[in-house]
Amino acid sequence: MKKVGVIGAGAWGTALAQAVRQAGKEVVLQSHESEVADAINHNHENTIYLPGIELDPGIKATPDLAEGADVDAVLLVAPAQHLRTVCEGLKPHLKKSAPVVICAKGIENDTCLLMSEVVREVLPEAPIAVLSGPSFAKEVAAGLPTAVTLAMESQALVEELTDVLASTYFRIYRSTDIVGTEIGGAVKNVLAIACGIAEGRQLGDNTRATLITRGLAEMARLGIAKGARMETLMGLSGMGDLTLTCSAMQSRNFSLGFALGEGRTLEEILSERQAVTEGVFSASSVTDLAKRLDVEMPICTAVDGIINHFADIEATIKGLLSRPFKDEFS
Repeated sequence: MKKVGVIGAGAWGTALAQAVRQAGKEVVLQSHESEVADAINHNHENTIYLPGIELDPGIKATPDLAEGADVDAVLLVAPAQHLRTVCEGLKPHLKKSAPVVICAKGIENDTCLLMSEVVREVLPEAPIAVLSGPSFAKEVAAGLPTAVTLAMESQALVEELTDVLASTYFRIYRSTDIVGTEIGGAVKNVLAIACGIAEGRQLGDNTRATLITRGLAEMARLGIAKGARMETLMGLSGMGDLTLTCSAMQSRNFSLGFALGEGRTLEEILSERQAVTEGVFSASSVTDLAKRLDVEMPICTAVDGIINHFADIEATIKGLLSRPFKDEFS
């Protein structure tokens, strides 16, 4: 595998293209917006989604999906709710032997399918992997040390992909637990909104620590019900990503929650953003999946109420604090 296609030129897709170039591979970065591709090719900067980061001049950007698919391996970095449509567009052009690495974090609305389940439906012949973990795009693109999980059923192929994608500063830890790796990435975005709301409400560090810890318990319950392994949820793609996303304004989900906590409306916040904030969409799909699996997730349900059902933030907080006392590990 010498040539890698990155489908989606947002901040994360651009950062991954940079990381793959640092690993010494040829990269084609496909952008839905031609002006983004032009800026990357001519100015070596994604001025819209990742401004201020000088990109490797060897990154070739294109608005052509077919060109992005004419590679040895594909990284899917489109927003989670658009992944099905992107895969349908890729299907006529993708090489049958080319592995597809899912880098989007979310659960599909309405169907409650994981991203791997969506890809399997649309691209049934493609070998599937999932890349996830604590990784702010700007830091990855700048070459700062980062570690992520790469999950795949085939041990031989995941080792080959590791050799393709990893570099000195972009460390990859392998796993065979695709479900656990995906659950962590989807649920942590919803919990980050909760932590942001608490920060915006000035509820203190104790509250954030409580939300992270009890949120991790919710993540674990959902993951295990879906077939994940507990150790995966305690690793980089679970606890690691959760800790990062719930503690920094670099997180789009945390910063959105912070603005909500300060009293701003969701419509106002989103109108100022060009990049997708995945937790806004995952709030409903995570809670819907939990209901289908009969899993209790009060924090995620509370966020869904605030985001999608006009629930009052103060009343929601009081509701969480008035829940019955229980054993911690029941």
